[in-house]
Amino acid sequence: MEKTYKFSKIERRRQQQQMAGSIVRYIVLTLVAIVMIYPILWLVGATFKTNNEIFTSVNFIPKRIDFTPYIEGWKTRTKYTFTTFFMNTFMFVIPKILFCLLSSTLVAYGFARFQFPFKKIFFSILMATMFLPAVVTRIPLYLLWKQLGLLDTYVPLVAPTIFANEPFFVFMLIQFLRSIPMYLDEAATIDGCNSFQVLIMILLPALKPALISCIIFQFVWSFNDFLGPLIYVTSLAKYPVALALKMSIDQSSGIVEWNQILAMSFLALVPALVLFFSAQKYFVEGVTSSGVKG
Repeated sequence: MEKTYKFSKIERRRQQQQMAGSIVRYIVLTLVAIVMIYPILWLVGATFKTNNEIFTSVNFIPKRIDFTPYIEGWKTRTKYTFTTFFMNTFMFVIPKILFCLLSSTLVAYGFARFQFPFKKIFFSILMATMFLPAVVTRIPLYLLWKQLGLLDTYVPLVAPTIFANEPFFVFMLIQFLRSIPMYLDEAATIDGCNSFQVLIMILLPALKPALISCIIFQFVWSFNDFLGPLIYVTSLAKYPVALALKMSIDQSSGIVEWNQILAMSFLALVPALVLFFSAQKYFVEGVTSSGVKG
């Protein structure tokens, strides 16, 4: 009886320590989450503030709620509204995502499942391009698209993804494919499937988490891309959201309506936030699987 009492006492003390540790962890995580999310809360609150209130108050709660900055900011000072700029953005972001998924999947499938001459050399070259600064290729690519007469179009933004120029996504998919057992391919081959059918019917369903991770990454990077459209797009009618936000800062008049700019900045964040939280489960699974397994 005495031993049983001592055991229960030790067990109860251990449970209390575990509970105290969990409480401390949750408190720390909550504080960190507040610090991380505060800029977004401040951004939302600042959309309802005046210029004076924005620069004099760190509190994210506005004195009054007024949706005028959203209405006026959406109209802009040009003949185009942000409807045009959002449509322009999706006109090159969506094809870029589709071509990136198609080309990266095919290249990753080749490296992960097939043996061919100089495979290791080609894979090393592919991985080496991950460390190549994008600024190195800016001038050659600009001259190329200029000679082809494709400046002031979305082709320079979309075309490179057709050739799997995003080695990060290729590497992610390769790692995920390596985590899928080879006997699934062999079983499908015995049943009469060719290589393309194995990819479509067997591997793509298993690749869903990794593909969704690629979609989220590519969407966020492309939607927020400023330098690419700045270099290749010159017509106001073709401006994406990133350039439209910069255009909204009209320094020539001396008056910048920051609440309108912040309102449009928040609306520009909404698509990425919605996409991330709607696919968060697959995103975490895809990143962890492709980074740990293989």
